[in-house]
Amino acid sequence: MFGEVVDGLQRIRALKDFGNVKAGEVGGWIENESNLSHGGSCWVDEDASVAGHANVFGDARVSGDAKVLGYAKVYRNARVCGNAEVDGHAEISGNAQVCGNAHVSGDAYISGHARVYANARVSDSARVFGNAKVSDNVYISGRVSVSENARVCGNAEVDGHAEISGDAQVCRNARVSENARVYRNARVSENAQVFGYARVSGNANVSGNALVFGNARVQGINRSDGHTFCYVPDKDGTMRVIAGCRYFTMEEARVHWEDTRGGTHLGDETMSILEALMLLTKTSPEGCV
Repeated sequence: MFGEVVDGLQRIRALKDFGNVKAGEVGGWIENESNLSHGGSCWVDEDASVAGHANVFGDARVSGDAKVLGYAKVYRNARVCGNAEVDGHAEISGNAQVCGNAHVSGDAYISGHARVYANARVSDSARVFGNAKVSDNVYISGRVSVSENARVCGNAEVDGHAEISGDAQVCRNARVSENARVYRNARVSENAQVFGYARVSGNANVSGNALVFGNARVQGINRSDGHTFCYVPDKDGTMRVIAGCRYFTMEEARVHWEDTRGGTHLGDETMSILEALMLLTKTSPEGCV
Protein backbone atom coordinates (compact mmCIF):
# COMPACT_ATOMS: atom_id res chain seq x y z
CA MET A 1 0.00 0.00 0.00
CA PHE A 2 2.83 2.40 0.81
CA GLY A 3 5.55 3.88 -1.37
CA GLU A 4 8.21 6.36 -0.32
CA VAL A 5 8.38 7.83 3.18
CA VAL A 6 9.19 11.51 3.81
CA ASP A 7 9.10 13.31 7.17
CA GLY A 8 7.11 10.52 8.77
CA LEU A 9 4.47 10.53 6.04
CA GLN A 10 4.00 7.66 3.64
CA ARG A 11 2.95 7.89 0.04
CA ILE A 12 0.06 5.59 -0.77
CA ARG A 13 -0.15 3.21 -3.70
CA ALA A 14 -3.35 1.58 -4.91
CA LEU A 15 -3.51 -2.20 -4.42
CA LYS A 16 -6.45 -2.65 -6.83
CA ASP A 17 -8.52 -0.84 -9.44
CA PHE A 18 -11.36 1.31 -8.09
CA GLY A 19 -13.13 4.35 -9.45
CA ASN A 20 -10.69 6.22 -11.69
CA VAL A 21 -7.68 4.79 -9.86
CA LYS A 22 -5.70 1.86 -11.25
CA ALA A 23 -3.75 -0.74 -9.28
CA GLY A 24 -0.18 0.44 -8.71
CA GLU A 25 -1.04 4.11 -9.09
CA VAL A 26 0.63 6.36 -6.51
CA GLY A 27 -1.41 8.83 -4.50
CA GLY A 28 -0.86 11.39 -1.80
CA TRP A 29 0.55 11.18 1.71
CA ILE A 30 -0.79 9.79 4.98
CA GLU A 31 0.73 9.20 8.38
CA ASN A 32 -0.58 5.70 9.02
CA GLU A 33 -2.86 3.09 7.48
CA SER A 34 -5.85 4.10 9.62
CA ASN A 35 -5.97 7.50 7.92
CA LEU A 36 -7.47 5.96 4.78
CA SER A 37 -10.27 3.40 4.72
CA HIS A 38 -9.94 0.27 2.58
CA GLY A 39 -13.66 0.38 1.84
CA GLY A 40 -15.27 2.35 -0.99
CA SER A 41 -13.12 4.32 -3.42
CA CYS A 42 -11.77 7.00 -1.08
CA TRP A 43 -8.42 8.40 -2.17
CA VAL A 44 -5.75 10.96 -1.40
CA ASP A 45 -4.65 12.27 -4.76
CA GLU A 46 -1.07 12.31 -5.97
CA ASP A 47 -1.22 16.10 -6.26
CA ALA A 48 -1.37 16.09 -2.48
CA SER A 49 2.42 16.34 -2.22
CA VAL A 50 4.29 16.29 1.05
CA ALA A 51 6.38 19.19 -0.21
CA GLY A 52 3.20 21.26 -0.46
CA HIS A 53 2.07 20.18 3.03
CA ALA A 54 -1.07 18.48 1.70
CA ASN A 55 -1.61 15.37 3.76
CA VAL A 56 -3.88 13.26 5.96
CA PHE A 57 -2.38 12.67 9.39
CA GLY A 58 -2.95 12.40 13.13
CA ASP A 59 -6.18 10.52 13.89
CA ALA A 60 -7.91 11.92 10.80
CA ARG A 61 -9.77 9.50 8.54
CA VAL A 62 -10.90 9.57 4.93
CA SER A 63 -13.56 6.99 4.08
CA GLY A 64 -16.40 6.07 1.73
CA ASP A 65 -15.84 7.55 -1.71
CA ALA A 66 -14.33 10.78 -0.40
CA LYS A 67 -11.38 12.50 -2.08
CA VAL A 68 -8.62 14.69 -0.73
CA LEU A 69 -7.01 16.62 -3.57
CA GLY A 70 -4.68 19.49 -4.39
CA TYR A 71 -2.75 20.73 -1.37
CA ALA A 72 -5.44 20.02 1.20
CA LYS A 73 -4.80 18.95 4.80
CA VAL A 74 -6.95 16.69 6.93
CA TYR A 75 -5.68 16.16 10.47
CA ARG A 76 -6.29 15.71 14.20
CA ASN A 77 -9.63 13.86 14.53
CA ALA A 78 -11.23 15.20 11.37
CA ARG A 79 -13.37 13.03 9.10
CA VAL A 80 -13.95 13.28 5.36
CA CYS A 81 -16.52 10.75 4.22
CA GLY A 82 -19.32 9.88 1.83
CA ASN A 83 -18.74 11.49 -1.57
CA ALA A 84 -17.14 14.62 -0.13
CA GLU A 85 -14.17 16.35 -1.76
CA VAL A 86 -11.56 18.55 -0.12
CA ASP A 87 -9.13 20.30 -2.41
CA GLY A 88 -7.13 23.48 -3.01
CA HIS A 89 -5.36 24.55 0.17
CA ALA A 90 -8.33 23.74 2.38
CA GLU A 91 -7.81 22.40 5.90
CA ILE A 92 -10.09 20.12 7.90
CA SER A 93 -9.07 19.73 11.54
CA GLY A 94 -10.21 19.21 15.11
CA ASN A 95 -13.30 16.99 15.24
CA ALA A 96 -14.78 18.49 12.09
CA GLN A 97 -16.62 16.37 9.54
CA VAL A 98 -17.05 16.94 5.82
CA CYS A 99 -19.42 14.34 4.42
CA GLY A 100 -22.24 13.65 2.00
CA ASN A 101 -21.64 15.44 -1.30
CA ALA A 102 -19.96 18.43 0.32
CA HIS A 103 -17.09 20.23 -1.40
CA VAL A 104 -14.54 22.29 0.53
CA SER A 105 -11.93 24.17 -1.50
CA GLY A 106 -9.74 27.24 -1.78
CA ASP A 107 -8.23 28.29 1.55
CA ALA A 108 -11.31 27.26 3.52
CA TYR A 109 -10.81 26.07 7.09
CA ILE A 110 -13.24 23.70 8.84
CA SER A 111 -12.50 22.97 12.49
CA GLY A 112 -13.86 22.35 15.98
CA HIS A 113 -16.97 20.14 15.87
CA ALA A 114 -18.24 21.75 12.68
CA ARG A 115 -20.23 19.72 10.14
CA VAL A 116 -20.32 20.39 6.41
CA TYR A 117 -22.53 18.01 4.45
CA ALA A 118 -25.41 17.44 1.99
CA ASN A 119 -24.17 19.22 -1.16
CA ALA A 120 -22.79 22.22 0.74
CA ARG A 121 -20.00 24.24 -0.87
CA VAL A 122 -17.43 26.11 1.21
CA SER A 123 -14.66 27.95 -0.63
CA ASP A 124 -12.22 30.87 -0.76
CA SER A 125 -11.10 31.85 2.77
CA ALA A 126 -14.31 30.89 4.56
CA ARG A 127 -14.13 29.58 8.13
CA VAL A 128 -16.61 27.15 9.69
CA PHE A 129 -15.90 26.20 13.31
CA GLY A 130 -17.31 25.63 16.77
CA ASN A 131 -20.45 23.49 16.54
CA ALA A 132 -21.61 25.14 13.33
CA LYS A 133 -23.47 23.14 10.69
CA VAL A 134 -23.57 23.82 6.96
CA SER A 135 -25.82 21.70 4.76
CA ASP A 136 -28.46 21.39 2.03
CA ASN A 137 -27.06 22.98 -1.15
CA VAL A 138 -25.57 25.91 0.75
CA TYR A 139 -22.86 28.04 -0.86
CA ILE A 140 -20.33 29.83 1.36
CA SER A 141 -17.46 31.87 -0.06
CA GLY A 142 -15.28 34.92 0.49
CA ARG A 143 -13.99 35.54 4.03
CA VAL A 144 -17.10 34.33 5.75
CA SER A 145 -17.10 33.10 9.35
CA VAL A 146 -19.70 30.59 10.57
CA SER A 147 -19.17 29.72 14.23
CA GLU A 148 -20.50 28.62 17.64
CA ASN A 149 -23.87 26.86 17.14
CA ALA A 150 -24.83 28.63 13.93
CA ARG A 151 -26.53 26.80 11.09
CA VAL A 152 -26.59 27.60 7.37
CA CYS A 153 -28.93 25.41 5.34
CA GLY A 154 -31.55 25.11 2.61
CA ASN A 155 -29.97 26.73 -0.50
CA ALA A 156 -28.72 29.72 1.49
CA GLU A 157 -25.73 31.79 0.35
CA VAL A 158 -23.24 33.54 2.60
CA ASP A 159 -20.36 35.50 1.11
CA GLY A 160 -18.17 38.59 1.42
CA HIS A 161 -16.99 39.20 5.00
CA ALA A 162 -20.26 38.10 6.58
CA GLU A 163 -20.40 36.48 10.03
CA ILE A 164 -22.96 33.97 11.28
CA SER A 165 -22.61 33.05 14.96
CA GLY A 166 -24.32 32.19 18.21
CA ASP A 167 -27.45 30.09 17.61
CA ALA A 168 -28.32 31.98 14.45
CA GLN A 169 -29.80 30.30 11.38
CA VAL A 170 -29.60 31.34 7.74
CA CYS A 171 -31.82 29.04 5.66
CA ARG A 172 -34.35 28.64 2.84
CA ASN A 173 -32.76 30.60 -0.01
CA ALA A 174 -31.66 33.47 2.26
CA ARG A 175 -28.54 35.46 1.45
CA VAL A 176 -26.16 37.19 3.84
CA SER A 177 -23.30 39.12 2.27
CA GLU A 178 -20.77 41.96 2.40
CA ASN A 179 -20.04 42.87 6.05
CA ALA A 180 -23.35 41.77 7.52
CA ARG A 181 -23.66 39.86 10.80
CA VAL A 182 -26.39 37.48 11.95
CA TYR A 183 -25.99 36.30 15.55
CA ARG A 184 -27.51 35.26 18.89
CA ASN A 185 -30.87 33.60 18.13
CA ALA A 186 -31.63 35.46 14.91
CA ARG A 187 -33.21 33.79 11.89
CA VAL A 188 -32.88 34.84 8.25
CA SER A 189 -34.88 32.75 5.81
CA GLU A 190 -37.21 32.47 2.81
CA ASN A 191 -35.43 34.65 0.22
CA ALA A 192 -34.56 37.39 2.74
CA GLN A 193 -31.33 39.30 2.16
CA VAL A 194 -29.05 40.91 4.73
CA PHE A 195 -26.08 42.87 3.44
CA GLY A 196 -23.95 46.00 3.80
CA TYR A 197 -23.04 46.53 7.48
CA ALA A 198 -26.43 45.34 8.71
CA ARG A 199 -26.76 43.45 11.98
CA VAL A 200 -29.53 40.97 12.79
CA SER A 201 -29.46 39.66 16.35
CA GLY A 202 -31.43 38.76 19.45
CA ASN A 203 -34.58 36.83 18.58
CA ALA A 204 -35.12 38.65 15.31
CA ASN A 205 -36.75 36.72 12.47
CA VAL A 206 -36.19 38.19 9.00
CA SER A 207 -38.03 36.29 6.29
CA GLY A 208 -40.13 36.52 3.15
CA ASN A 209 -38.56 38.86 0.59
CA ALA A 210 -37.25 41.24 3.24
CA LEU A 211 -34.12 43.27 2.60
CA VAL A 212 -31.96 44.47 5.50
CA PHE A 213 -28.99 46.54 4.43
CA GLY A 214 -26.81 49.60 5.01
CA ASN A 215 -26.19 50.18 8.72
CA ALA A 216 -29.52 48.75 9.85
CA ARG A 217 -29.69 46.98 13.19
CA VAL A 218 -32.43 44.44 13.79
CA GLN A 219 -33.00 42.86 17.19
CA GLY A 220 -36.75 42.44 17.39
CA ILE A 221 -39.37 42.53 20.15
CA ASN A 222 -40.94 39.28 21.29
CA ARG A 223 -44.69 38.97 21.83
CA SER A 224 -45.79 36.73 24.71
CA ASP A 225 -46.62 33.88 22.32
CA GLY A 226 -43.05 33.89 20.96
CA HIS A 227 -43.80 35.86 17.79
CA THR A 228 -40.97 38.34 17.03
CA PHE A 229 -41.58 41.80 15.54
CA CYS A 230 -38.90 43.80 13.72
CA TYR A 231 -38.97 47.19 12.01
CA VAL A 232 -36.46 47.72 9.19
CA PRO A 233 -35.99 49.85 6.06
CA ASP A 234 -36.86 48.39 2.66
CA LYS A 235 -34.59 48.98 -0.35
CA ASP A 236 -36.51 52.18 -1.19
CA GLY A 237 -36.23 53.43 2.38
CA THR A 238 -39.78 52.51 3.42
CA MET A 239 -39.88 51.19 6.98
CA ARG A 240 -41.57 47.80 7.24
CA VAL A 241 -42.74 45.57 10.06
CA ILE A 242 -41.45 41.99 9.77
CA ALA A 243 -43.23 39.36 11.86
CA GLY A 244 -43.00 35.78 10.67
CA CYS A 245 -44.11 35.82 7.01
CA ARG A 246 -45.69 39.30 7.43
CA TYR A 247 -43.97 42.19 5.68
CA PHE A 248 -46.07 45.33 6.25
CA THR A 249 -45.80 49.07 6.35
CA MET A 250 -46.69 50.33 9.83
CA GLU A 251 -50.16 51.35 8.64
CA GLU A 252 -50.76 47.93 7.06
CA ALA A 253 -49.55 46.25 10.25
CA ARG A 254 -51.96 48.18 12.45
CA VAL A 255 -54.90 47.38 10.15
CA HIS A 256 -53.97 43.70 9.90
CA TRP A 257 -53.64 43.07 13.64
CA GLU A 258 -56.67 45.17 14.47
CA ASP A 259 -58.71 43.03 12.04
CA THR A 260 -57.27 39.71 13.22
CA ARG A 261 -56.54 40.34 16.93
CA GLY A 262 -58.63 43.37 17.86
CA GLY A 263 -60.18 43.20 21.33
CA THR A 264 -57.87 40.40 22.51
CA HIS A 265 -54.88 40.35 24.85
CA LEU A 266 -52.55 39.54 21.94
CA GLY A 267 -54.11 42.34 19.93
CA ASP A 268 -53.45 44.90 22.67
CA GLU A 269 -49.92 43.56 23.13
CA THR A 270 -49.27 43.75 19.39
CA MET A 271 -50.37 47.39 19.23
CA SER A 272 -48.02 48.18 22.12
CA ILE A 273 -45.16 46.50 20.31
CA LEU A 274 -45.88 48.46 17.13
CA GLU A 275 -45.90 51.68 19.11
CA ALA A 276 -42.61 50.72 20.78
CA LEU A 277 -41.06 50.04 17.36
CA MET A 278 -42.11 53.49 16.19
CA LEU A 279 -40.64 55.17 19.27
CA LEU A 280 -37.36 53.24 19.02
CA THR A 281 -36.99 54.18 15.37
CA LYS A 282 -37.25 57.89 16.28
CA THR A 283 -34.18 57.54 18.50
CA SER A 284 -32.36 55.35 15.96
CA PRO A 285 -32.95 56.87 12.51
CA GLU A 286 -31.01 54.16 10.69
CA GLY A 287 -33.69 51.60 11.59
CA CYS A 288 -31.95 50.25 14.65
CA VAL A 289 -34.41 48.28 16.80
